[in-house]
Amino acid sequence: MQAQASTASRSTAATRSFAHNELEAETKRRVSVDEYCSEGNGKRLKDYFDEAERVIRSSSSDGGPPRWFSPLECGPHSPQSPLLLFLPGIDGVGLGLIRHHQRLGKIFDVWSLHIPVKDRTSFTGLVKLIETTVRSENCRSPKRPIYLVGESLGACLALAVASRNPRIDLVLVLSNPATSFSRSALQSTIPLLELMPSQITLSLSSILSLMTGNPLKMVMDNVVKGLSPQPTIEQLSQDLVAVSSYLPVLADILPKETLLWKLELLKAASAYANARLHAVKAQTLVLSSGKDQLLPSQEEGQRLTSALPKSQLRSFEDHGHFLFLEDGVDLVTIIKGASYYRRGKSLDYISDFMPPTATEFNELNEENRWMSVLMSPVMLSTLEDGKIVRGLSGIPSEGPVLLVGYHNLMGFEVHTMVPQFLIERKILLRGLTHPILFVDSKDGGLPDLGPYDKFRIMGAVPVSAVNFYKLMSSKSHALLYPGGMREAMHRKGEEYKLFWPETSEFVRTAATFGATIIPFGTVGEDDVAQIVLDVDDQMKIPFMKSQIEEWTKQYIKVRTGTEGEVGNQPIHFLFYLPKVPGRFYYYFGKPIETKGIKQELRDKKKAHELYLEIKSEVENCLAYLKEKRENDPYRNILARLIYQATHGFTSQVPTFEL
Repeated sequence: MQAQASTASRSTAATRSFAHNELEAETKRRVSVDEYCSEGNGKRLKDYFDEAERVIRSSSSDGGPPRWFSPLECGPHSPQSPLLLFLPGIDGVGLGLIRHHQRLGKIFDVWSLHIPVKDRTSFTGLVKLIETTVRSENCRSPKRPIYLVGESLGACLALAVASRNPRIDLVLVLSNPATSFSRSALQSTIPLLELMPSQITLSLSSILSLMTGNPLKMVMDNVVKGLSPQPTIEQLSQDLVAVSSYLPVLADILPKETLLWKLELLKAASAYANARLHAVKAQTLVLSSGKDQLLPSQEEGQRLTSALPKSQLRSFEDHGHFLFLEDGVDLVTIIKGASYYRRGKSLDYISDFMPPTATEFNELNEENRWMSVLMSPVMLSTLEDGKIVRGLSGIPSEGPVLLVGYHNLMGFEVHTMVPQFLIERKILLRGLTHPILFVDSKDGGLPDLGPYDKFRIMGAVPVSAVNFYKLMSSKSHALLYPGGMREAMHRKGEEYKLFWPETSEFVRTAATFGATIIPFGTVGEDDVAQIVLDVDDQMKIPFMKSQIEEWTKQYIKVRTGTEGEVGNQPIHFLFYLPKVPGRFYYYFGKPIETKGIKQELRDKKKAHELYLEIKSEVENCLAYLKEKRENDPYRNILARLIYQATHGFTSQVPTFEL
């Protein structure tokens, strides 16, 4: 059911209570389909057709004007939630986000634009209608951003509004923008449609195939992930039946006259938006499908992100034009992964952060499961009485807690450590990470941020004094590597050597909030990889040297005031050869309480003494593990596989005696 709303009123969007999506109680097992639906993605393609039919029937004699409605499925939201305006594609119904309404409604105030089938409002007329709403809502809440989510035609509308209102804080999410219309096959269909007799029913089989995506791939993906294929096959059959039975609905959405009008509208929209790209200053996320048969979306996504100064691109190789109606696409997760969700003028990585849902965690952990299977990590922690135990029971459940350790080669240890904290203790580690993973190449970051979305979803934070202060004040469990990139990208022969700054950067801030500091060490990098070319080797090769110098100059520096090699770490890639995987070992030392010595640590000398003590404890943890692993009969992967073959592959593989 949908609730109608006027273009200039928020009467249908009353203040509702807000609740974050918290992690499900059970993260040790895979979330079932029913649980996934409870997180807000239970709608299917069939629901789109059902709702579209209902909307069309209720407005069958309605020639306009376009109007806003607030989907009831979006549920309650906080007064602080930003406004999200959905701008539909060629269908104009406004239900393109039906599979996302529940999740979106928990963090946004969602409005959708409905363009009646018989409406003939021009493109500029639609732009002015949206613009009126944007300006009105900006006056009501000038400190909060307004999100414009548009697909194809709607993406052109979003760009047009943004170009005309550069001073309003807008965030654009554009799915397969129709700015590429002039290079698409759609444009050539206009003369053909004009010649077609009105008595002949237009075939929509190509559009149907785009809406249904790749059904076989969906089934196989779920089988591989360990889900029972039966529910998926049942849902698939329902959707395929829906496709055939709702042909009349699609014919009602796009009769010949309306389709001709929409194609002309796309032509005008593309020309208008392209002519004003230079004026778009809004933060923009472009979503491009690899199998879009209506528009050349992949090439267009690259063109737009090159043209727009504050833009990022996310590609969906196996998806078609109607991205938001397809399986495997979650708009909230996409926005979170790109760090595009904020409630104020700027992103606050602590207060704007939403913990990963069980589904998000399962999907991300699936990618790293092979590492856990191959490396069978051993995690040891220390109780308050000094006893070393296997597992993480020595980690305090109440924050603030600061884990300080050695960064292994390429950060290998993080991939199994962070998930294990969630699985075993329900603790989300907020890793303080190099800012290069949070900005694109235009701002001194990486050319492609997509592969790092999983780190942001799991709570990674750009390392800075401000963010560290906020993490401690919010009683979080923070993960800090003082050696940072210098340790993770170390040279040959520097395994397990600490490269910490001379100054005690973090001790006094942690003590201000009475944080518990846990020094830890991790060993295992030398059992999984061998460096072939380090930075010294690469600097001897002319073309590599020039590339490293260019990257180092371009990319963000973390420690601008730190002298020496720690503060002047060159940006480079490591070349290494994988080894037959050994085993990773983690040892979390005895917790150091700062509550009782808070006043004492205000003295810089005392704080530095504690800093050196923590550094020494990390070195001791590393030395302990390096010695003890020599006595592990299951350090070799073959021994572990034999054990698991006889005891079950989910069994915990023993290790050395404690």
